[in-house]
Amino acid sequence: MKQDIQPKYYQCKVTCHCGNTFVTGSTKESITVETCSLCHPFYTGKEKAAQARGRVEAFNKRYANFAK
Repeated sequence: MKQDIQPKYYQCKVTCHCGNTFVTGSTKESITVETCSLCHPFYTGKEKAAQARGRVEAFNKRYANFAK
């Protein structure tokens, strides 16, 4: 086997734009992300179903003529 071909493995500090930080393993020393599980609307329960329904209704209205 070849020696020293594996990348160096670090205890990586991940930082979110919301300020949350956590440690994981990675080949990078630090990572910055835009959303994490603490600020993502799907995981926090702040997802607005009414907005999604409105977008679906608008899509159906816009493309109703194509189905005919």
